[in-house]
Amino acid sequence: MDTVTAPLQVTLIIGSNRHGRFGPVVADWLLGRLRDREDLAVEVVDVAQTDLPTTFAPGPEASAALAEITPKLARADAFVVLTPEYNHSFPAALKNLIDWHYAEWRAKPVALVSYGGLAGGLRAVEHLRQVFAELHAVTVRDTVSFHNAGASFDDEGRLEDPSGPDAAAKVMLDQLAWWGTALREAKEKRPYDRA
Repeated sequence: MDTVTAPLQVTLIIGSNRHGRFGPVVADWLLGRLRDREDLAVEVVDVAQTDLPTTFAPGPEASAALAEITPKLARADAFVVLTPEYNHSFPAALKNLIDWHYAEWRAKPVALVSYGGLAGGLRAVEHLRQVFAELHAVTVRDTVSFHNAGASFDDEGRLEDPSGPDAAAKVMLDQLAWWGTALREAKEKRPYDRA
């Protein structure tokens, strides 16, 4: 399969490591939407399963964590970042993961999915847009957000009413696929050099 028809490699980043986090429930739903698509191939990076120090000091622990994470980010054509909102922004563990990398984000699209209370994580999304712009990544316009997320899912982790979130996910993933394909093709013709 050539790169024009090959599925886009998408890395889903689960951005919370808080004890008792709700992220895995939303991630399971999101993985279902990603895996339903033939144009996307997905793998996962979960910040709760990483052990990156916050000092940015190289060492054996950082090297071991990066050996697991960095290849997944480097081979991705696109990203979906799942974030809660903590104190009007996104979690420190997610920022730490982002900051340990640079070239891996460049000239790639990022879709944002959020969850939280009344704001549904949308303030975290707006902060992430600024961070990814600085890293030369392109965030897609449409998002999926879960307001009062705990009430949106039943005890088995299924959405009470999937129609709205499923429709929003389709629009968002269609945009991600378009940007991912366009940027992959553009980089094949002319490498991105931050010009």
